[in-house]
Amino acid sequence: MLDDRSRTLLKALVEHYIADGQPVGSRALSKFSGLDLSPATIRNVMADLEEAGFVASPHTSAGRVPTPRGYRLFVDTLLTMRPLEARQLDQMEDALHGRPANQVIANASQLLSSLTHFAGVVMAPRRSVSRIRQIEFLNLTEKRILLIIVTTDGDVQNRILTTERAYSAAELVTAANYLNQNYAGMDFEQIRQRLSAEIQQLRDDIKPLMTLALEAGDEALSASPAPYVISGERNLMDVEELSSNMKRLRELFDLFEQRSSLMRLLDVSHRSAGVRIFIGGESGIATLDECSVIAAPYTVDGQIVGSVGVIGPTRMAYERVIPIVDITAKLLSSALSNPQN
Repeated sequence: MLDDRSRTLLKALVEHYIADGQPVGSRALSKFSGLDLSPATIRNVMADLEEAGFVASPHTSAGRVPTPRGYRLFVDTLLTMRPLEARQLDQMEDALHGRPANQVIANASQLLSSLTHFAGVVMAPRRSVSRIRQIEFLNLTEKRILLIIVTTDGDVQNRILTTERAYSAAELVTAANYLNQNYAGMDFEQIRQRLSAEIQQLRDDIKPLMTLALEAGDEALSASPAPYVISGERNLMDVEELSSNMKRLRELFDLFEQRSSLMRLLDVSHRSAGVRIFIGGESGIATLDECSVIAAPYTVDGQIVGSVGVIGPTRMAYERVIPIVDITAKLLSSALSNPQN
C-alpha cells in the first residue's frame, strides 16, 4: 500500500506523462503535484515507486514513465473521470438512434474511433438459433429451384437449388406443405434429426429435393455476419509509441484480421457487468502488450449480446476514453432495443 504522498506523486506523474508523452522528472513533479517537497524527497519517492514496479526509467532520460502496474493503480484508485460534453452526447445519440441494426453497429464503431482517435470495435450480436416459420419452393428453370425460408423472427433467406431432374409446381407445393406442416417452429438441426428417421416414408422422387433443401437451409441460417466491426485502425499508425515499432504494428493489424484472439478478449468483456480495462499484458495477447483495451457490454431487451471497445496505446486519456466507451454501450443498447426511436 502506498502512502498519500506517493499516490499523489504517482497520479501527477501519470497525468503529466499521458498529456506530454515525455518522461517526467522530479522538477516537473514538484510543480504539478502541488506538494511542497524538495527535489531530493521526490527522487526518493520515485526510487521507491520504481522498486515497487509502478514506474520505470527510460535509458535516455533522467525522468520516469508509468509501467502497466502504475497505470493499473492509477485507473483503479486515482483516476478522476471527465464527463462528456453535451455536444458530444448529442452527436452520439444522433449517430445511433433511428437506424437499421447493422448501421447502428457500424456507426458505434466509427463513433468510438472518431471520439478517441484510436481503433473502435463493436462485437456483433450473437445470433440466436433460427427457427422455421415457412418454407417455399419456386421453379426458376428446368433444374433450378429457389428455396425461400422465413424464420420465426422475420428473417428471409433465399437459396438456389440445382437438382438432378425437373420438378413440377405441384411437386414443389407438396414438398413445401410437408415441411411446413410437420416442422414449423423447429431449427434445421431438429428438422434433420427427425427427417433422417422419417425420410424412408417419403416418396423417392421427393427425397433428393428434401436433402438439398436441408443442406442449403442450414447453410443459409448458420452463416453469421462478421464477428465484429472495427474502425480507425489507421489511427494507431499516428501513435508514436506504436508506430516506432513497425514489426509490432504489423502484428497488431494481423490481429485485427485474424479475429479469433480479439474475439476471446471481447468475450470476456461481454460477460462482465460494466466497463473492463485491460492494460498491456493483462489482455493475455502478446501483440497487445503495449496497448490498452477498454470494453463494455451492451444489451438488447435486457440481455447482453455483445460488447464495444477501444484499442489504443497504454498512454491514453483514460478519464476521457472510459466514459466514451461506457456511454456508447448504453446508447447502443437503447438503439437496438428501441429501433423505432
